[in-house]
Amino acid sequence: MLVKIFDESHEKDLEESVNEFIKDKDVIDIKYQVAINVSGEEQLYCFSAMILYGK
Repeated sequence: MLVKIFDESHEKDLEESVNEFIKDKDVIDIKYQVAINVSGEEQLYCFSAMILYGK
């Protein structure tokens, strides 16, 4: 089993990156997470995914 981690600041960017990566892989599982940080009046988002896949 192998692992690939993606981290993007926009959910659409994460979606595109993950879809491109998994199109020819034997995916076992995908774990998804969103983190939010507030800095002053600005909200910062971090969208990440960990993909478990086979060769």
